[in-house]
Amino acid sequence: MADQDALAESVASREEPNYTKPFVTITVLFFMWGFITVMNDVLIPFLKDSFELTYFQAGLVQFAFFGAFFVISLIYFMVSVIIRDPIGRLGYKNWIMISLFICGLGCCLFYPAAKYGQYAFFLGALFVLASGVTVLQIAANPYAAILGKPENAPSRLNLAQGINSIGTTLAPIAGGLLLFKVFAGPDGVTIRSIQLPYVIYGGMFFLLAVFVKFSHLPAFSSKAVVGKGGGALRYRHLRLGMIAIFLYVGAEVAIGSYLVSYAQTMGHSETVASLYLAYYWGGAMIGRLLGSISLSDTFSGAKQHVSMALVAVVITGLVYVVTAVRIDEGVFSMAFMTPAQIFPYVLIVALNFVAFLLGRSQAGRLLGIFSLIAMGMLILAALGSGGLAFWAAIGVGLFNSIMWSNIFTLAIRDLGSDTAQGSSLLVMMIVGGAIMPPLMGHVADLVGIQLAFLVPVVNYVYLAFYGFAGHKIVLAVTSPVTPVVEP
Repeated sequence: MADQDALAESVASREEPNYTKPFVTITVLFFMWGFITVMNDVLIPFLKDSFELTYFQAGLVQFAFFGAFFVISLIYFMVSVIIRDPIGRLGYKNWIMISLFICGLGCCLFYPAAKYGQYAFFLGALFVLASGVTVLQIAANPYAAILGKPENAPSRLNLAQGINSIGTTLAPIAGGLLLFKVFAGPDGVTIRSIQLPYVIYGGMFFLLAVFVKFSHLPAFSSKAVVGKGGGALRYRHLRLGMIAIFLYVGAEVAIGSYLVSYAQTMGHSETVASLYLAYYWGGAMIGRLLGSISLSDTFSGAKQHVSMALVAVVITGLVYVVTAVRIDEGVFSMAFMTPAQIFPYVLIVALNFVAFLLGRSQAGRLLGIFSLIAMGMLILAALGSGGLAFWAAIGVGLFNSIMWSNIFTLAIRDLGSDTAQGSSLLVMMIVGGAIMPPLMGHVADLVGIQLAFLVPVVNYVYLAFYGFAGHKIVLAVTSPVTPVVEP
């Protein structure tokens, strides 16, 4: 009998699909859209100075970019209601390839935009680029979530988002170096300096589309037929999750958009100020990787805590080293901050670790705790003074870290055949990134950039509610998504 049980277990283990390679492919996509999205934070002060814009007008960069998420996701939702779910018709792989091509086209449009020197042209190019990112996110987020055991979905998505954060961490540094150093013309940095960097980014997206074409990505289907209708909206936890995504993305993008301006009020140059963005987005990377460990069933007890501590130390050190890189007139050098300068950030990383312990590996509880801490740090950033207040603003990135992954997986849980449609609705709510930056910029024009950091506080009040109570499921279905491997 024991031999039969062992044989059955062996057969079951052999039949268990291995999704490691497809997951690695998907994480590359997460990296690329993270990189290209945060390039906007470098673009905003650059375009503001080039076109002599107000904070509100500069915030239209994010309005154009994240407005595309709303428009394209709304179109996707309407098509799925009237005709049929597009991913169900085309498949995840074809959908991803189309999205990467659109991203590449949007990047290449920066070349004529810079040539003609029209701000409206830049906004149009950003809209096209963001349309591709939207199409990509509609497919890649639920794909990463369902690419394995359902109970590990938050851990998987946090890991993918951690790779996304590597892109968001490197983007300000790479973008700053390319725009202000490598491609600066003989007359210094001009609007033409932006042309070649974005052509390079476009080429990377085109190459990635070819890579996906020849990659093996398993297909997914569900036991229920995916047909017409807006069935996803009948789920209360999804509807509340849509609001949560709107407010979370709005807060994260608005804070990142004006950190460079905040740093400049403290006397930092634009190039140095852009390096501080790496700590903001690097904090998101630290938190997401810790979240992947905390929410996974691979680690438990002391092993989990030690693994998290090691990751926190290593990634913090990596961000510290990366932000020390300098290239002046083609000469490579390193300029490290002193330990005293980054000590407040180290304390915030330690606080983040403690918050994970308090979260007890529960996605909703973690979301609630992180939201409360983010509120406190924003209040300190707005009303405090000196370096401590500035580091508090940067440190919010650590507590934004797990929010997208946790909200997304909580909101699409048990949607069954409505998962792709639910994903499009959640991606639609990324439009919060279009609304919040101009709003925060308008407040900054009235009362100053520092006090404007009070604006996102209300967002985290709602996020705390969703984490502690709003995500609980009221209506569920019995049509789970199951893998069907392509021949």
